[in-house]
Amino acid sequence: MAKSNKKQALGRGLSALLNDSENAIESINDKNVDQVIGNIIDLELGKITTNPFQPRTHINEEALEELSQSIKELGVIQPITVRKKGNAFELISGERRLRASEMAELKTIPAYVRLADDQESLEMALVENIQRQDLDPIEIGLSYQRLIEEIKLTQDQLSSRVGKKRSTITNYMRLLKLDPIIQTGIRDSFITMGHGRALINIESPAEQIKLYKTIVKKGLSVRETEALVRKSKAPKQSSETPYQPAYIQQAADDLEKLFDTAVSVNANSLGRGQLKISFESQEKLQNILNKIKGEA
Repeated sequence: MAKSNKKQALGRGLSALLNDSENAIESINDKNVDQVIGNIIDLELGKITTNPFQPRTHINEEALEELSQSIKELGVIQPITVRKKGNAFELISGERRLRASEMAELKTIPAYVRLADDQESLEMALVENIQRQDLDPIEIGLSYQRLIEEIKLTQDQLSSRVGKKRSTITNYMRLLKLDPIIQTGIRDSFITMGHGRALINIESPAEQIKLYKTIVKKGLSVRETEALVRKSKAPKQSSETPYQPAYIQQAADDLEKLFDTAVSVNANSLGRGQLKISFESQEKLQNILNKIKGEA
C-alpha cells in the first residue's frame, strides 16, 4: 500500500514539474532535469506548440484522415517527441501524429520529453523527417540541404547521420536545381525522380519546362525521357548550305598551293566573305607573309 502511495506521489510531483513555467529544462544542469527528461507522458494537446523548424511542407490530407481514423481505433502507437519550453512543450518530431490526434479529438497524446537546443531540435526534426517512407523526393532534397546549410554538416557527416550514400544525397539535392514548376510536378507525382534526374541535364529552364510538358502529355517513361533529353542536347545541324560559287573554291585551291597550307574561303550571295589561312608555327607564318610581300 505504501508503495502505491509513493508511486502516486511521484506522479503528482512529475505533473507539477511539467506544469511549472519556471522549470524550462534547457540544460543538463537545470533543476529537476532527471525527473522530466527521458519520460514518456500523456500531454494535453493544448500545451503542445508546433515546431518552428518543421521541415515538412506538404502533408497528404487523405493519408492524414486515414491516420486519424487509425488513432481513433487503436490510439497513438508511437509517442511524439517534445522539449519543454516554459509552461508548454514544443514539438520536435511527430507532426502528422499530432495533427491526426487533433482530428480524432483526443485530449492527450503520449510524448517523449527530451533535452534539445534550437539546433538539435532542427537536426532531429530533419533526420526524423528523412526517415519517413511517404516523403516526396523534393522534400528529402530540401531536408538534406538544410542539414548541410543550417546544421553545417559535411556530406560525409550527413551520410553517417541518415545512413545514406553520398551519391544518393547528391542525387536528391540536384533535383533542387530544376525549375520550380518541375519540382511541383515531382511532388504531385506527375513525373518521378528518374524523370527529374534526366531533365537536370538540360541547362535552359525554358527547355526544361518544354520537355516536362511533353513528358506529362505523352506519359513518357524514364528511358524515353532520357532519349528525349539526349536528342534535345544534340547539336543542331544547319539546313542552310553556305554560298560557294566555283570561283571561291578555285581561289581556295590556288591559295593552298601558293602558301603550302590549308586555306578556307567563304562568301555570301553578295560576294562578301572571309579568308582563313592556317599556319603551324612562327616560321610558317613568316613564310606566308614573305610570299604575300613577294619576298619568297
